[in-house]
Amino acid sequence: MPVWLEAGFWGFAAASALMLGALLGWFIRFSAKTVAYVMAFGSGILLSALSFELVADAVEQASTVWVIAGFMGGALVFSLINRALNHPAKHRKRSRGQHPHSHAEASSPVSNGGVAIAAGTLLDGIPESIAIGLLVASGGKLSIVTITAIFISNIPEALSSTAGMRQAGRSGGFILRLWGGIALLSGCFAVIGALFFGSAPEHVKALISCIAAGGIFAMVVETMIPEAFAETHEMSGLVAALGFVVAIALQTLEM
Repeated sequence: MPVWLEAGFWGFAAASALMLGALLGWFIRFSAKTVAYVMAFGSGILLSALSFELVADAVEQASTVWVIAGFMGGALVFSLINRALNHPAKHRKRSRGQHPHSHAEASSPVSNGGVAIAAGTLLDGIPESIAIGLLVASGGKLSIVTITAIFISNIPEALSSTAGMRQAGRSGGFILRLWGGIALLSGCFAVIGALFFGSAPEHVKALISCIAAGGIFAMVVETMIPEAFAETHEMSGLVAALGFVVAIALQTLEM
């Protein structure tokens, strides 16, 4: 299988959790606390994956200044774009009390039920997908930890947003097409990561990996952890810690 095709497959596979989360959010009425626990668990796994997979490898390939510049650059880009998206649509991932309740409001371009959710979710997936493409193209074994972390983190995101869009009057077909399209685009970004950066010099790969890691880190802190803390409060730290150590255990099994 060509490297770019393998990267696209894994990028789509990780993002396919969006469709799973959408189906769960449509057919099952999970409590906000249950969604928050999954969000906290996914946060811990993602933080572990970016620490031991993306950043740790980059430190071995490039200078500390290069690593810091890439990481902070990725975090800055995500935070600025996320702030712009959240300006017209506050709490775009919340499932309770944040989504419009009429069809007219759901059709509004500034509502949580419209473009902001799709754009925000795609924004979250871009650094993740590029990181997958880089891992595949680098010739090493694709980490189960990274794929698992991204997969789990996508489920509560789609679940909570789907619950809100359902309350806003969106159809099941619209929601499934929305998440399916984003999953396909995530696969495309994984292909881009493999094709455009897979054969780059090691220090350039390290920079791109750190940019992706910085974007993922900012996404976890700005979107996933606040959602988890809003419902679970102090327990969110314990659940996130559990996700972190589970990722370490998975990484140990890979060795």
